[in-house]
Amino acid sequence: MTDQENNNSFSANPFAALFGSLAEARQFVAGQKEQLGQQTEDDAGESQDESDNSVSESLDDCDDSVAEISRSFRSQQEICEQLNINHMIQRIFLITLDNSDPSLKSGNGIPLRCVYLEELWSELDGQDWLDMDNVEQAVFTRLLLPEPGKYLICMTSSGAPNLSAERDAGEKQIIPFLFSCFQRAKKEVTKVPENLLPYAVRCKALVVSNAHTVLLTPEIYHGQDVATQLVDLMLEELRGANFEEVTEFLEEVIEALLKDEEVRSFSEVFHPVFDVLLERIQDLDLCQMLLYTYLDLLLYCTRQKDIAKVFVEYIQPQDPTNGHQYQKTLLGAILNISCLLRTPGVVENHGYFISPSRSSPQEIKVQESNIHQFMAQFHEKIYQLLKNLLQLSPDTKHRILSWLGNCLHANAGRAKIWASQVPEIFMQTYASDSFFLNFGAALLRLCQPFSKPRSARLLTFNPTYCALKEINEEERRSRNMHMKGLDKETCLIPAAADQQPDFPENFNLVTENLVLTQYTLHLGFHRLHEQMVKVNQSLHRLQGAWRDAQQSGSPTAENLREQFERLMTIYLCLKTALSEPQMLQNCIHLQVSTALLLVQIAYGNKGTEPVALSFPMPNIQHSALAYVPEFFADNLGDFFIFLRRFADEVLETAADSLERILDFITVFTGSVERMKNPHLRAKLAEVLEAVMPHLEQVQNPLISSVFHRQRIFCSYQHAPHLAEALIKVFVDIEFTGDPHQFEQKFNYRRPMYPILKYMWGRDNYRQSIKNLADYASENLEAVNPPLFLRFLNLLMNDAVFLLDEAIQYLSKIKVLQIERDRGEWDGLSPENRREKESNLLMFGQLARFHNIMSNETIGTLAFLTSDIRSLFVQPFLADRTISMLNYFLQHLVGPKMGALKVKDFSEFDFKPQQLVSDICTIYLNLG
Repeated sequence: MTDQENNNSFSANPFAALFGSLAEARQFVAGQKEQLGQQTEDDAGESQDESDNSVSESLDDCDDSVAEISRSFRSQQEICEQLNINHMIQRIFLITLDNSDPSLKSGNGIPLRCVYLEELWSELDGQDWLDMDNVEQAVFTRLLLPEPGKYLICMTSSGAPNLSAERDAGEKQIIPFLFSCFQRAKKEVTKVPENLLPYAVRCKALVVSNAHTVLLTPEIYHGQDVATQLVDLMLEELRGANFEEVTEFLEEVIEALLKDEEVRSFSEVFHPVFDVLLERIQDLDLCQMLLYTYLDLLLYCTRQKDIAKVFVEYIQPQDPTNGHQYQKTLLGAILNISCLLRTPGVVENHGYFISPSRSSPQEIKVQESNIHQFMAQFHEKIYQLLKNLLQLSPDTKHRILSWLGNCLHANAGRAKIWASQVPEIFMQTYASDSFFLNFGAALLRLCQPFSKPRSARLLTFNPTYCALKEINEEERRSRNMHMKGLDKETCLIPAAADQQPDFPENFNLVTENLVLTQYTLHLGFHRLHEQMVKVNQSLHRLQGAWRDAQQSGSPTAENLREQFERLMTIYLCLKTALSEPQMLQNCIHLQVSTALLLVQIAYGNKGTEPVALSFPMPNIQHSALAYVPEFFADNLGDFFIFLRRFADEVLETAADSLERILDFITVFTGSVERMKNPHLRAKLAEVLEAVMPHLEQVQNPLISSVFHRQRIFCSYQHAPHLAEALIKVFVDIEFTGDPHQFEQKFNYRRPMYPILKYMWGRDNYRQSIKNLADYASENLEAVNPPLFLRFLNLLMNDAVFLLDEAIQYLSKIKVLQIERDRGEWDGLSPENRREKESNLLMFGQLARFHNIMSNETIGTLAFLTSDIRSLFVQPFLADRTISMLNYFLQHLVGPKMGALKVKDFSEFDFKPQQLVSDICTIYLNLG
């Protein structure tokens, strides 16, 4: 046999690994052969006599020989097992103590690349195999290596480069390396022979033990950012759909950490991980896919009971009384992400709707749709996160509800009027509009289970929740009451002097969720809606000014165009943020459910099944409406008015639910006993105008956008009571007790005119109005004047005042226009010229408003007199009517009409032909 063949036979022999080198193995074999040869010669020289020894001696020798063979066999078994253990450790940890020529190593079960631990080899006096006695030290040594890639050796005779094997063995980051070891150990557990299974299990436990040590004492491992590595590992595996193995790894590490909290608590271990997440998430954008991977990571954190406890502790703000501080927490940073401007008014570097005037309507629509898709996904993730914490344990439920309640209490000032007038203070004091937009959207989803039609859970709501005064932390936990300061809110009606709330032992989640959601909408949606209305108005003004500047060739045209662009970006961002379809549907469900709930409370229903509405309603002593804050009704009104202005098509899709809204308006609008605030009742008239069908919008009657609303409105079973409620609130807002009641009443009555006109065109409503007029005719001498008589009196007062004011403003406008056209303004100082222009603009706005209102008022008198005559011809009303009509005609077609001839009637909504036509109609009706 050649030397090469001899070497190959030795390297292929598994027992050669027990020797320091192949040379020692060869020397041992040679010695054994020599000893065996000597023994053979001795045996041959034995005499024949010795072979006749006694049977007993032969048997003794035989026993000794069997024992020796058995020992030799066991020794070989142990050597083979040790060799397999060595290979298994190498495969799991990719480390080795054997630096011999790769061509001399067996290729069975050996990894392609390993890190050679030379120092440990020296410490072990040249031992070149790994076993269960030294593996712990070996792994620790490997983890301390700053550059493990420098110690890579090839374990097989194949010299071909293998980047994957080199990357795995030379991994510098500890956490990914240990996770890979965990994965390899899991595989070994499933495939090794039974005799090696305990060793594989011990290796897997060793991985977990080292991961526990790394997280507990990261300072030992220089240059390793353990928290960042853990976050990156979870992100990578989430993207690769291999997250289950990471969670299994983490679960075992967490279990080890919880058993050993002497050096660091589990909370202290995971805080740096949340620090990394906070730093990264606050810079992400709504439409970045990476954001949703981070949210998936947090969803895992809020499902894992131990990490979730740390999360609810971590998100506590530094100053719980400062609303803005909640925005700086991890949960707050998530809620602060939206398509709204991060800094109000600053459109630079904003990623949405840049230069909208250069985009086609279709392009804007596509961008809006894309944002809505991301918003729906984003809100779903936030909802799942909150739901996880609410369902995980009583402790996390209490902690997250406390966070929500404290946050709302700290941001209560958002609803105050001054907050929108001082943006600098607002931004430092309260959480952002984006925060509350997302907060409200997530809470709306939490309310959906009891916002479904005919939900039995809805009527388990207990309004006394809002009357409970300050209680301590322990009571909050036991009574499920986490909102603060609600007892200071104005309620729908004042409580009676002898009325005491009957508090339950604890409140259910339906009650708390509904209050939290309505208060969040009160602080968030209401403000955003107001902003949108103001921006929309400013856009119309700017557009007009820009058009005028372009026509006159003014140098300010370009500056006005830039202002218009910026404002249009703000408007489109607001509109997109507020009109996400799923959020609107969820809000419709909630507000319709709220309407049903408040009607049932007004009815005195204390059961869980709704009671059918009928009139007259029972007179309830000590009504629970005394515990329902006004913002419940205000939110409802605000939302439907928003839909009418900016998302009218949504109303049509929800038409079947609108009967509940009509019930609510009918019950509360005309009843001071159920809703004391006249301003709020007047707002419900605007809600009625919002939900009613607007036939002037219909271009094609065959494809009606109001078909379903028209069906609901016309078939409403309580139509007579709805008409009466509308007329009653028209009368009631004459005296509200407000110092600005005179100016306010016209704004409140504006939406009532189109409603009356629509009702007059429907037989059931028209008849109910005529019945009120008939009752008034029969009771003219009553101590308390009948409702319809008071209504007509106020209607004529308004008509005289409004047209008179409109005439005065038109006269002033004509004078200013003449001065400007003659060039009299050219010689004025810039300040005086600006004052003149400002006056012209102001008079124009006032004239337009008064013209619109006078047109509506006279128009209403025209159609009422077509079928109601008996009242108007009563002596005390006839004289007033004649004087009023003659006064109007004198100005409109008499010698004074020249004073009203402004340049453009349509600019100020001045319609003298229509007014004269309506006046003549009234004359003819009453003739």
